[in-house]
Amino acid sequence: MDQTHDTDLRIDHSPTTLRELAVDRLRQAIISGRFSGGERLVERTLCDQLGVSRSVVREAIRYLEAEGLVETLARSGPMVAKLDWARARQVYDIRGLLEAEAASACARLADDGVKARLHAALRTLEAAFTDADPSRLYHATTKFYEVIFTSAGHDIAWEIVQRLNSRISRLRALTLATTDRRVSGPAHMARICEAICNNDAPAAAKAVRVHLADAAEIARMLLEKET
Repeated sequence: MDQTHDTDLRIDHSPTTLRELAVDRLRQAIISGRFSGGERLVERTLCDQLGVSRSVVREAIRYLEAEGLVETLARSGPMVAKLDWARARQVYDIRGLLEAEAASACARLADDGVKARLHAALRTLEAAFTDADPSRLYHATTKFYEVIFTSAGHDIAWEIVQRLNSRISRLRALTLATTDRRVSGPAHMARICEAICNNDAPAAAKAVRVHLADAAEIARMLLEKET
């Protein structure tokens, strides 16, 4: 991909720090596939695209490296981390353990306030799916799961999920791009929400596991095909 002529990544003035903005713009570019796996991230080009200094770009790259979206090789420099099924499977396995338990606990504990917040998060998520805006979808999905984990009292588990969030979102963007899903993403989320709001812990855990099994199978087929 030729990064030289892209200018719509440029950052306008904002009270948010430049590093945070640069991280968010680059994260979304990687998650959406604009920057593909194995593509080199050239500092000078990114400086021009984002309209920031080289030090800001370097900070952003280091941050995204910690998230697992970027890897730095000794001779090649920073590049977008490649997606492969071996790593993706581990992400889905971890999600299955943590999310099923959180959804089950949330269903047992959910009161009217939790149910209202979860329904509101689901509406925002469904709107983001309709708009197909990667950044909006990233934040909406994060909020949906945040309600589940924090309401369940699974704060440590949520910290772990947040560290994986960028990789999760990248895989989510990959699977959403296909028409092979047996059940749509919003439908899966609606089933999880319904089970929690019915205070049905076994159904909530099952809905999570079915959702992840569906997504994982699509990811496996796509990534193994690429390999």
